[in-house]
Amino acid sequence: MRAVAAAAVRGLATRRRRATPRIRDPTQNGLITSMGKRKESPCQQDNHNDSLPSKLMRTRIPDLPEEIWSHIHSQLPMRDAGRAACLSRAFLRSWTRHSKLVFDKDTIAVKKNSYGENFHHKISRILSNHSGISLKTFKLDYSGICGFDGTSYLDSWLQAVLNPGIEEVTLWLSDTRRKYEFPCSLLSDGVRNSLRYLKLRFCALHPMVELGPLRSLTSLHLFFVTITWDELKCLLSNSLALEELELVFCEEIVCLKISCALHRLNSLHITECSNLKVIESKAPNLSSLKLIGHGLNFSRVETLQMKKLIIERTIHDARNRLPSIMPNLETLAIYSDLEYQAVAAPILPTKFLYLKHLAIRLSSGTTITQAFDYFSLVSFLDASPSLETFILNVNQKRMIHESISAHPQLRHTHKHRHGHLKSVKICGFSSVKSLFELTRYILENAVSLECLTLTPFMGFGVVRVSVQGVPLCLIMFLWTLPKRSRLSGHTSSTKFHPQLN
Repeated sequence: MRAVAAAAVRGLATRRRRATPRIRDPTQNGLITSMGKRKESPCQQDNHNDSLPSKLMRTRIPDLPEEIWSHIHSQLPMRDAGRAACLSRAFLRSWTRHSKLVFDKDTIAVKKNSYGENFHHKISRILSNHSGISLKTFKLDYSGICGFDGTSYLDSWLQAVLNPGIEEVTLWLSDTRRKYEFPCSLLSDGVRNSLRYLKLRFCALHPMVELGPLRSLTSLHLFFVTITWDELKCLLSNSLALEELELVFCEEIVCLKISCALHRLNSLHITECSNLKVIESKAPNLSSLKLIGHGLNFSRVETLQMKKLIIERTIHDARNRLPSIMPNLETLAIYSDLEYQAVAAPILPTKFLYLKHLAIRLSSGTTITQAFDYFSLVSFLDASPSLETFILNVNQKRMIHESISAHPQLRHTHKHRHGHLKSVKICGFSSVKSLFELTRYILENAVSLECLTLTPFMGFGVVRVSVQGVPLCLIMFLWTLPKRSRLSGHTSSTKFHPQLN
């Protein structure tokens, strides 16, 4: 419906620019057309102009209740909804009752890196036209907008939009000398009963004990937000319906203790909260966990129900601990720094019995002194009998690994049939010998493989030799394959991408 409505609006706007039409209200069974005599184009005479806007222009608009037209209008993107208000009195009335307002440099149509005064003026004018209307969604994104002064506009805007019925509030602000303090005093009983989604960036949030329960809040996302643990604890204790909690660069939080009262919480994401060291969770249904940052201790987190884990850990620690404490994992993503890495992943009998999706990102700086054995990642593959997709992203700033050109003899290991592995992607493929050995192992043992994507790494500050656009390291790799695994006889497809994704 949204696509059809948007096409109709574009068609009406084009027609209006080309002629001087008499526009009747859609609710009055009017036909939007020009009243003057015009010659038909050859396309119109031959009925070849079958585009959607043209069909809509030739069709009489049905006599529908204004509530239905308002619903159609509400499905339009904000810019199209504003344009439609210029074409019809019904759409104009619907525009003043539009319940979803999204303000960014695209919807307000400001130039890149323009200053904010014009941006502020447009928002204030639109909000004044919507005064007294119960909004459902309010999103303000200051990305690319200069001249934000902090508080002079936001206080009045939030006072206008934080009314009973509001469901989603997003303040994506820019970094300023003084963070904007979100007005918790505006969270009245009616607002707390309807608010479901709250996302703040570069704000200060200081909820008090007398805040009161946010009965409908299910998603809370805080980015660069100034809030202490006691204040966050107050907020969580009043948000018993919470399902998603995300904390990114919230440096004032020193500990996080989630009680069993948050029985609906299923997703917890924590990224680079530098002072947060201890995480405790008794939430019984927590199934998705993201922990990015050094020193995060999650030993007090209930993990038996965990199905999705994104974590920053060494390969050795992840392979050694995770299978036993998270036996039901289905998706695992590991971010690891090679500078703090053991030279190889351990070979252990423990299994990821239900793991279907595995992603490993290995990065290194310029101070790395020991080479990691990528072939040892076979330990993860052999421990995951249900694995369907495997992604390896290698980001090396310094080349210290053994090259296949210097030592072409490849290692072999025991045969292990992988009957579910269908898709493998290696980003940063290079002439490192252990990468050749890992890829060869996958091709020989993944009998159900459908797609192998190798994205070569173009770094190390040297020129890479290529033949017809294919890097030499990939050509060398193809020749190392056994005859039955060559592209002409293997069921998998190999894609070559010259850039690093």
